[in-house]
Order: sequence, then structure tokens, then C-alpha cells
Amino acid sequence: MNDYQTTPPPAPTDGNPGSEDRQWAMFGHLSALAGIFTGGVGNIVGPLIVWLVKKDTLPFAADQAKEALNFNITLLIVAVALALLSIVTFGLGLILVIPLGVLIGIAWLVLTIMAGIKANDGVTYRYPLTIRLIK
Repeated sequence: MNDYQTTPPPAPTDGNPGSEDRQWAMFGHLSALAGIFTGGVGNIVGPLIVWLVKKDTLPFAADQAKEALNFNITLLIVAVALALLSIVTFGLGLILVIPLGVLIGIAWLVLTIMAGIKANDGVTYRYPLTIRLIK
């Protein structure tokens, strides 16, 4: 058996994440886009899978997938709160909920793409206004 197949890649010595680490970090962010096609489930499942698979082998990718997971959990909490607002107000809250939902959706898309690009460049990205539940 070849050594290169059984040993993990060496960690970079200059403190910068390697290309595989950066690529998986980008996947951690962009995997949230699967939520567009899965009715919102992929927003959390995609980053969760990347984090669980890479948390022991690629530290930068694990950190960025965890950040994406926390961001998408935060947005899920916001979405539930907005849905409850519209229910409690018997639909009158939709005057506020619909425009907010559109703005949040656009912000989610832009921030997710920005985070994927930053991660691919090896830059640690932190989403704004994120509750970091998973540490």
C-alpha cells in the first residue's frame, strides 16, 4: 500500500490553510445553497455534513463550516420568529414579514457567496449578526 494513500496531508507550516482545506471551507459555505432546492433543509444539513466530516482533519474547513452552520441556524430562528409574528397577528404581520423575508433572503445569498469566496482565498470569514450556538 502506498504511504500517500494512508497518511493525511501535512499541515502547512506558514499558518495559511492548504488548498484542500480552503476548498472544503468554501464547500462548507456554499453547501448552504442546497437549501434553495431542498426547501430550506439543505441550509443546515450541507454545512453540518462538511463540519462533521472534516472537523478532525481540516481545521480551517471545520471552522468555516461551523460558521456557516451557525449563520444558517440563526436565520432559521429568525424565519420561525417572523412566521410566528404573522400567525400571532392573524396575517397583518405579513405587511412586515414579506419585505423582511425578501431582504433577509437576498442578504443570505450575498453573504453566503461572499463567505465562499473568502474561504477559498484562505481568509477566515465571520457572518454579521450570527448567534454562535455551536462552538
